[in-house]
Amino acid sequence: MVHEVPDIALNNGVEMPSIGLGVFQTPPDETRSAVAAALGTGYRHIDTAAAYGNEREVGEAVHASKGGRAAVFLETKIWISDYGYDQTLHAFDKSVGKLGVDQIDLLILHQALPSDFDKTFEAYRALETLLKNGKVRAIGVSNFMVEHLTNLLDEAEVVPAVNQIELHPYFQQPEVQAFNAEHGIVTQAWSPIGGITFYREGEHTSTLEDPAIVKIAESHSKSPAQVMLRWHLQEGRSVIPKSTKPRRIAENFDVFDFELTTDEVAAIDRLDTGKRGGPEPDAITLESFGREIPEA
Repeated sequence: MVHEVPDIALNNGVEMPSIGLGVFQTPPDETRSAVAAALGTGYRHIDTAAAYGNEREVGEAVHASKGGRAAVFLETKIWISDYGYDQTLHAFDKSVGKLGVDQIDLLILHQALPSDFDKTFEAYRALETLLKNGKVRAIGVSNFMVEHLTNLLDEAEVVPAVNQIELHPYFQQPEVQAFNAEHGIVTQAWSPIGGITFYREGEHTSTLEDPAIVKIAESHSKSPAQVMLRWHLQEGRSVIPKSTKPRRIAENFDVFDFELTTDEVAAIDRLDTGKRGGPEPDAITLESFGREIPEA
């Protein structure tokens, strides 16, 4: 059964489907089939990035799908190697060239570059220009901590619509979430079921095997992954679970026919370990993480 996915209203009035398919680390040859499976299941939101190297395959799957481009909310990201005003405008051209589109629904900066925040800000200024010119419908950031957001908002004309951050039961970033909420920025969770931080220290259990989550899943006849996605949605977040398996893609989408109780939500909230699985946002430098993004 295909459920109607609720939209989240962004701070500029654009509506974004609350659940999307993420394609981080999905090889290009598998991306096409994963996106096709998602769109066939009923997803209307795909999240990719220039640094993933699979924008072209995302675009091909979107154009080949039944609803075509018009039915899909496309989100992609500018990599740090392309920061700077003119460079970021050119990075947009590279992304639309690969995606085969004229307009991107949500374009975000993939990371802050704390060692060169001027370059980060110039990149964001380019996003503001693209927004003003109608080339993108909404703009945002990813992996920005409170300090990065504060610095950005001191200078920016447009408040980011979205901040995409690592967020799952074992790593919840409450300070960032609170700052986002206070400024009308939607929190979007990457690794929403904790795939990147598979083990809890001292215990060889992933979030998928966490006793608290398993117990809730059993009471709803749902999987632990479905419970975690439902938890995010009930707390008002956007989620972009990734998978290449059609069965899992469909399972991750089947989260709109049950509701967690207040106690169940609170039980998951209590699982936060404060331990990040991905790289430290302050450790992102061009020297360590720079890589050339090919032309379209």
